[in-house]
Amino acid sequence: MLKFHTTMGDFTIALNHEKAPVTAENFLQYAKDGYFNGTLFHRIIPGFMVQGGGLEPGMVDKHKGHREPIQNEADNGLKNVRGSVAMARTMDPHSATSQFFINLVDNSFLDHKSQTPQGWGYAVFGEVVEGMDVIDKMAKVETTSRRGHGDVPVEDIIIENVEVISE
Repeated sequence: MLKFHTTMGDFTIALNHEKAPVTAENFLQYAKDGYFNGTLFHRIIPGFMVQGGGLEPGMVDKHKGHREPIQNEADNGLKNVRGSVAMARTMDPHSATSQFFINLVDNSFLDHKSQTPQGWGYAVFGEVVEGMDVIDKMAKVETTSRRGHGDVPVEDIIIENVEVISE
């Protein structure tokens, strides 16, 4: 389990090492390395999700400590339901690195459907087990566009640090 300390409050994520072993281990290693410390929740869409884990204040990509992309495990049976945590990626299904999102609602359209570029989906690897109220509070902040990114909180929401509670 990982406890995220943010400028808006704390929340805890339980990783699913059984159904998403590669993704959970990748995420845990980023947390152990302190990679998320000082990064932003940089994309917030009410009624959809909050995203973070890769940009620093000023919307600067964090490259230091970045590792290679991982295999997409969206075919693991876990669903993009409210409170689930999934990996963000580009159009390439196997491009996830450090960015993640927390589903604010059930987002079944993000689930795995087939092993095609359009059907891969987004790999769920954990769930918020404490502090979903903090995530819901994030979903209510005012957003804007900044440096080519949309849905950016007007006031930075920073991940101050991540505490590994248990592995």
